[in-house]
This record gives sequence, structure tokens and C-alpha cells, in this order.
Amino acid sequence: MTTVTDADPTATTNPASGDGRGGVHIDGVTKRYGDQTAVDNLSLQIEPGEFISFLGPSGCGKTTTLRMIAGFESPDSGDIRISGTSVLNVPPYRRDVNTVFQAYALFPHLSVAENVAYGLQQRRTPKAEVRERVSQALDMVQMRRFGDRKPTQLSGGQQQRVALARALVNRPAVLLLDEPLGALDRQLREEMQMELKLLQSRLGITFVFVTHDQGEALSMSDRIAIMRAGRIEQLADADTVYARPASAYVAAFVGQQNFFRGDVAENGAAVTSAHALVRGTSTALAGASAGEAAVRPEFITIAQDAGTGTTDDANIARGTLIGLSHLGDTMQYLVKLGDDQSLVVRRPTPDAPALRVGDAVTCTWSADRVLLFPADDAAAEGGYVAPPTA
Repeated sequence: MTTVTDADPTATTNPASGDGRGGVHIDGVTKRYGDQTAVDNLSLQIEPGEFISFLGPSGCGKTTTLRMIAGFESPDSGDIRISGTSVLNVPPYRRDVNTVFQAYALFPHLSVAENVAYGLQQRRTPKAEVRERVSQALDMVQMRRFGDRKPTQLSGGQQQRVALARALVNRPAVLLLDEPLGALDRQLREEMQMELKLLQSRLGITFVFVTHDQGEALSMSDRIAIMRAGRIEQLADADTVYARPASAYVAAFVGQQNFFRGDVAENGAAVTSAHALVRGTSTALAGASAGEAAVRPEFITIAQDAGTGTTDDANIARGTLIGLSHLGDTMQYLVKLGDDQSLVVRRPTPDAPALRVGDAVTCTWSADRVLLFPADDAAAEGGYVAPPTA
């Protein structure tokens, strides 16, 4: 598997390893629409058999990248290789890929089996082979017993499985998935996430998945490419992206963070905001004048305010509890620190303190849970989650 460093999000340990069947090599690709750059000098190597997700807000370039791999769009510059061969002049139907979209686009007048067989029949595949491959594809997605039904007789999840079978029946080297679960309800979407990952592991096909849903990307991917303004902001496995985000943009987009913005203090080891002195364990902001400190809600403890300590204490914030939410195994607290900032805290339900709205509370957290970043105003790009306000 490719190894990636935070310093160079596209670095690999073996530049040639992605050229086997199912490997995808994107080299310096740029795509513009008029004066707008959708993808900006993007380089990335996807390993054969890898499950990689492109994650980001609308307009970050993830779908455009997928469409260029599929052949629906052509790059203005750069090269794309699939299984070691450049596909710049290869039409979509001749590329060794298939695409699954959010809209299933099943033929309503055809049965499930006929929908899956359609592509093979267009290629004039012998009838006996069509029957065998359709049967195998429906078995892959556990839909064989529904082969005679029409799409309108299926649930949304079943229709998605048929769309997958139709893509897999051609035995592509790469399966491209463009937000394929977006039309499903939450429970079904979570079930399909597990099924997709199990299917990919069993088949060993390269999956390239596009989503704006961080939960989908974190739960399924071998690696996640978090995109921003047509570039990859960070490329790493889920654990690294969540625990060691490369920037405030990534930290804000993956999971929820509480951000404190202010002046850099203690030689780059802390940020002084209007409401707290937030200290980390490194001097990551040395030399900077303004910075951001981030801490996730689950790393914060909360208790009734004892009225001790001073406002100069590190990693202590005092405020008023303005909201309580029961999330099943977690209790969520919303604490107002001032007119311009609130703090989200989550505690396991069995250990959650009994507090009431209106209580004066104290929130504390460990310095080793703090992430420090240079100040980054990314709100205009839609990927930055600002500190919650009352």
C-alpha cells in the first residue's frame, strides 16, 4: 500500500507500483471551465485493489477528477494512466472502468436480470456467457432471487445493488462510484457502506469513491484524498486524517472540532483567544502571529463551575450550558463561552454529568489533545466549520 507523508500528500514509496491492472496514475492534471480551475495540477497514484475516496465540499474538484478518469471529461493538461496505459484519447466505453452514479438509471421496462445483461448484449457477448456472468454478478450483490422483478418493485437499496451488479458484470479493473449512496436513508446508507467494503475486499477491484460524507469515507476507505480548490489537501488513511489532520481545513472537515482563534503565545505552543488560553504540546506555531487551536468534543470534560482558578489557566473554559442532546451512547452539551463562541462537548452517557440548561460550567481538556494550526480563513470555500455560536 502507498505510504503518504503530511509534507507531500502525493508522495509514494514506489512510483511504478500503481501501473498493474487496476492501478490509476494521475500526473499533473488540470481542468478548467472558462476562468474557473476545477482541478489544479493534480498528481495521485491509486494502487491496484485499493479503496480510495475523494472527500470534500461541493466545488472542490472531486467529481471532475472522477469524470476525467471515466473519460466523460478531458483534462486540459497532464496525463491519466489506467493499468499502465494512457487513456487521454480513449473514449469512455473503451476504458477498463465502470461508473455507478447516485441516480441508478435502471431501465424500468426491463427486469433486474435484463438490466444487468444490457451492457454485455450491446457488446454482442454470447448468450450463454451473458447468462453466466449475469448470474455471477447478481450473486455478488445478493440479488439473484430478484432477477425477474422490475426496478419499480425494488427498494432503494435493492436498486443500488442492481446498479452495482450492472457495473461489475463487465469485470472492470476500476469501479468509479460518484456519491452512490446519497439517495438512501441513513440506516440503509450505513448498511450499504458495510456491504460495499465487503464486496470490494472480496473482489479485489480498485474502487474510487467520491463523497462529501466524511462518515462514508472514514468507514470504507484504505486512503482518503481530502480536496480543496482542485488540489489534495491531505492524502492518508482514516486514522491519520482524523487524528493528525494536515491543516485546519482538514481538521474542520473531518469530524467536528472546537476552534479557538487568537494570538500565538508561548513561542508557538499556545493560542490566546478571547475566551481561553489553549496550550498544545508542540511549538507548531513558532514564528506565527495568529493561529488556531482545535480540540474535538469527545476530548473535553465538563462539570459544574466550582469558581476556582483564573482566566489565565491553560485549557480551561468557563461558560453557561445552553443545550443538552441525548445521542444514545453519548451526551452532547452546548456551552456558551461568550457572545461570539460556543463549545460542543460530548461525554459517554454512563459517565455524563447531570447538568441542567442554565448551569455555570467549567470545561477542561489535555494539552496532548490540542491541534495547533496557522490561521486559515477557509469559510468561503464551504469546507470550514467555524466555532458554533449561540
